[in-house]
Parts: sequence; structure tokens; C-alpha cells
Amino acid sequence: MITPNELKQEVLQWSQRIGVKPVEIHIRKMKNKWASCSIRGRITLNSDILKLTKKRLDEVIVHELLHLKYPNHGKMFKALIRSYLK
Repeated sequence: MITPNELKQEVLQWSQRIGVKPVEIHIRKMKNKWASCSIRGRITLNSDILKLTKKRLDEVIVHELLHLKYPNHGKMFKALIRSYLK
């Protein structure tokens, strides 16, 4: 399990690797989602993901950060997820 500050650092490290910059990073309890990405660049992460394995955590982070480049789950989006998480 990681701390909220460590989670934010993970997001920032991945954002540099992917080449995107979230405007804000929030961690809070969410009822139905692991995370979300707003049109304005705000990444919101469910506090429950603090309990996930590193692999699953990276999957959630990369997924949301890629939405800053690709809003939909098209072919390029899916290809990049596979590329970053291999």
C-alpha cells in the first residue's frame, strides 16, 4: 500500500514519461470508478487504488494520463497502453 503523496509522485513520473501534464491531481473516495480525467486536465483517483498492486496502479495511472492525449478508447489509445505497460 502506498501513501497519497507517493501516488501523486507516481502520477507525475508517468506524466513525464508519457509527455503530458495534468493540471491537477486529486485523490478522493469515488463510488463507481477507479479514476477519471476531465477535459480540463484534472486527474481524479479513487483513494481505494492506494491498496492496489503496483502493476494495477500503473494501469490506472497510464489509462487516465493517456486520456489527456486521446479522449476516446480508440486503436491508438489501446496501442499506447500496451506499449507503456509491457
